[in-house]
Amino acid sequence: MTSGPFLDAMARVPDLLAAHLLLAASALLLGLAISVPLAIWSARRPGVARVALGFASLVQTIPSLALLALFYPLLLFLSQAVGGGIPALGFLPSLLALTLYALLPILRNGVTGLLGLDPAVIEAADGVGMTAWQKLRLVEAPLVAPVLMAGIRTAAVWTIGAATLSTTVGQPSLGDLIFAGLQTQNWALVLAGCLSAAALALAVDALLGLIEHGIAARKRGQIWVAGGVLIVGMLLALTPLWPRSGDTITVGAKNFGEQYILARVIGHRLEKAGYRVQYRDGLGSAVVFGALKSGAIDVYVDYSGTIWTNEMKRRDIPARPAMVSAIGDWTAKTSGVRLLGALGFENAYAFAMRGADAKSKHIASLDDLVAAAPGLKLGSDLEFLERPEWAAVQAAYPLKFAAMSAYSPTFMYRALESGRADVISAFSSDGRIAAQGLTVLSDPRGAIPGYDAILMVAPGRAKDAKLIAALQPLVGRIPVEAMRAANYRVDRDEKKETSDVAARWLEKKVGL
Repeated sequence: MTSGPFLDAMARVPDLLAAHLLLAASALLLGLAISVPLAIWSARRPGVARVALGFASLVQTIPSLALLALFYPLLLFLSQAVGGGIPALGFLPSLLALTLYALLPILRNGVTGLLGLDPAVIEAADGVGMTAWQKLRLVEAPLVAPVLMAGIRTAAVWTIGAATLSTTVGQPSLGDLIFAGLQTQNWALVLAGCLSAAALALAVDALLGLIEHGIAARKRGQIWVAGGVLIVGMLLALTPLWPRSGDTITVGAKNFGEQYILARVIGHRLEKAGYRVQYRDGLGSAVVFGALKSGAIDVYVDYSGTIWTNEMKRRDIPARPAMVSAIGDWTAKTSGVRLLGALGFENAYAFAMRGADAKSKHIASLDDLVAAAPGLKLGSDLEFLERPEWAAVQAAYPLKFAAMSAYSPTFMYRALESGRADVISAFSSDGRIAAQGLTVLSDPRGAIPGYDAILMVAPGRAKDAKLIAALQPLVGRIPVEAMRAANYRVDRDEKKETSDVAARWLEKKVGL
């Protein structure tokens, strides 16, 4: 790894670090506001303690990614129930999920500290006539503070680490670098994201540790200095979030290389038009269209088959131009989203095998695959096996594989290459199909819909003439051959390029 890609990756850290820190600090403060009063109440009421600690412990058994995902449908339902206004993506679901994760260590340490106080000290306080408030403020709080601070330190480290997963629900964080790097095998991005998150966690833990030691040793100066450094450091880290002049456009992208490239192509055109641009990478298909409708992102590229099956719940398969036209009418009518048009290429799901295997087993179509499937292993992307397209394929072709495994798109191709998978749910515009000599199986029964890449704009930007004028030249300008070549520049092992470099190559190739 050269220093160039790593320095380029580190240049993206300040903005993401600021968003990451704001989210983690907000969750920790909200967790404190809930945990401390609850700890005091629990210490006085054993029944409350059992319920509170049981709930907090239960939350810790739920994987953090799953907890983040669960808040999306919950907030979406609440928003629909009250007529809108509750954001189901971005900061709010991330804040709520991380707050729940922060509860247990603070609550447990608070309750343990209060219950572990020497009874003689409490009796002495009662003996001199202290009220309950005076006893809490003058006796219990100073004695319990070091134990409570240890819980706060643990919660802080947990929260900062888990905040990287907020990328999946549309909240920018250092996880943007990690997820993008994993999908494109750009290890400079992964390293930059991991090092930055670890450095933030270690710095916060060290400063909170100094405060904890100062409280235990009754060194007020140490407490004030460490607290001051923590506050000043946070304010400096948050400076990228301060308001700036200029109109800012948020460009969304799903979690694979082609999306990162197209997002940068869009961003470059908008920057030339005078907009400030920020990116929301790594969004899943289940949330990205919702992010566009809500205005959490302003523009992104989706695929006609995805909108047709996932959002419109359609199972018929019309011709590709008719599908795109119907999608444009539906989005405008139901959400105000504007479909500018198709970019000129299709990225459809397409089952692929190693060329030599397909030839030796005489498999050229999904019909041929049916008989051979019981002896083969299927590798899919992370979404495919749960999507309507897979259900449609199974309805048309009775495929029964020996095993099925899900991978991120990059590692799915590696699984096929290494023999861990024999068939994969490939993408028709992927450059690795030709580079690895794969055979794409035909779909004679037409089970898989068309997947034209379509450019979509949020309702709040649908009438922005300047933005539309900047993006309209992209419509119909990107042939599949050029997209495959750009994708391969990011995905190949040798001479790997960043998404930004590949985007500029694509722009030059098609004359944008």
